Amino acid sequence: MEVEVNENLLLPQEILLSAGVHIGTRIKTKDMEPFIYKVRPDGLFVLDMEQMNERIKVAAKFLSRVDLTKVCVASSKRYGRSPVEKFCQVLGCKSYTGRFTSGTFTNPVYADFFEPTVVIVTDSLADQQIVEEAAQIGAPVIALCSTDNSLKDTDLVIPVNNKGRRSLAIAYWLLAREILREKGTLPATGEFGATIEDFETTL
Repeated sequence: MEVEVNENLLLPQEILLSAGVHIGTRIKTKDMEPFIYKVRPDGLFVLDMEQMNERIKVAAKFLSRVDLTKVCVASSKRYGRSPVEKFCQVLGCKSYTGRFTSGTFTNPVYADFFEPTVVIVTDSLADQQIVEEAAQIGAPVIALCSTDNSLKDTDLVIPVNNKGRRSLAIAYWLLAREILREKGTLPATGEFGATIEDFETTL
């Protein structure tokens, strides 16, 4: 899919809206109040897309300066698995999808022990165990958060619909593209050999 880069939004508004990146839940936590734009008549809270864009840019700037092979990206949610795996394939990060084994970050004698310098999670609630282990070792946590998330032990929140299949694909695709842009390795066309569809979980 060819996309134009809007100066204010990382993707044209109609693409973001059609993917529902701004649609939250009917639950609002105190932590997420600053990222909520409004509440719809049906009770769904709506996230601020401009804050999503700004937070993706901030995260990308930070991640472009670290060793990406030491970055762990996780999703225990089904719709987050393909976006996470494709993101890691593009950037060389380590992916954790599905069930996370306790002690992976904290127990050096565990066969699959890995000590990340940064952790990215798809949902701070569903991926709570990973967030807690990252906090134990002092690794900063970047979390995709909807209106029902807690920001405990989270260092940078990206407010976005973290439950939608298309929304998660767009979030991880945008973050990957912005990291490549910050590193100076993104082609002038803005394309990097992977489309939003490549990031999307197939049904």
